[in-house]
Amino acid sequence: MSVAEVVLGRRQLFMLPTRFGLLFALLLMVQLLVAINYGNGLAYALTFLLGSLAVVSMLYTHRNLFRLRLSASACAPVFAGEVAIFKIHITNDSDTPRFGVAVMHAKKEIGRVDIAARSSADVSLNVSAVKRGWLMLPEVTVTTRFPLGLLYSWSRRIALDHFCLVYPRPADPTPRQPREEESLESTTGIKAGGDDYIGAREFQPGDSPRHVDWKAVARGEPWRVKQFGAGYQATVWLDWDTLEVLDAESRLSVLTRWVLDAEHDGMLYGLRLPEQTLNPSNGEPHQHECLKRLALFGLKP
Repeated sequence: MSVAEVVLGRRQLFMLPTRFGLLFALLLMVQLLVAINYGNGLAYALTFLLGSLAVVSMLYTHRNLFRLRLSASACAPVFAGEVAIFKIHITNDSDTPRFGVAVMHAKKEIGRVDIAARSSADVSLNVSAVKRGWLMLPEVTVTTRFPLGLLYSWSRRIALDHFCLVYPRPADPTPRQPREEESLESTTGIKAGGDDYIGAREFQPGDSPRHVDWKAVARGEPWRVKQFGAGYQATVWLDWDTLEVLDAESRLSVLTRWVLDAEHDGMLYGLRLPEQTLNPSNGEPHQHECLKRLALFGLKP
């Protein structure tokens, strides 16, 4: 069961001696036998002093994790194939500083922090985003060996209720395929001769080389011609039905590419999916909403 926030209590913490702690205990036993055999008072004193230090360190080790509060910060959306970065927020609400607090995932340490009294610290967890949709924050454990390394304390596996949105992987640059009744020019009434950049279209014989998007050509993308108008923006519909020859995931990848390109070109663009329509607009919120619809298309809520 996952929750938004976890406070580490006694029932969630465990402790065992480390290898160094076991060796230390063995040496104390030998030292105690020597003290008994020879009746040496100084050996007795040293043995009990070191033993008491070990007992006290047990209390400090347990207290180093006790009542720590864990939550997760917002995770920025990523595209499939990229790495999602989760931020795990560790808060110390006590008046005692905590030292050497480590966060583990899949038996590997992903971060170690010292947390001052009444303060907090963040640990980043990088997770590969393999497929589109919601990516859940994996389970983690919190551990410590503070103060002497004689004891190892750890928490249960902690599942925080936190997700990262994974957009579909963008396809390679693909020419847009407007529907027959639509075109860049007719939908917005582009007024030729202006200075405002209103988008790009495929290169056609006779087009002026001055308007070719040479940067895109240098990146290996198809030849495209920049279009300019007078105060107008091109409006395009990115339509699921224009990609009938592709399977569902390929359609989503191509539509993702078209959304990014349309936003980059400053166009007004709308999105049409089966039973879903987003009216033309642009800007970062509109781009995110389009990509979110594509990321969650066909998935169970």
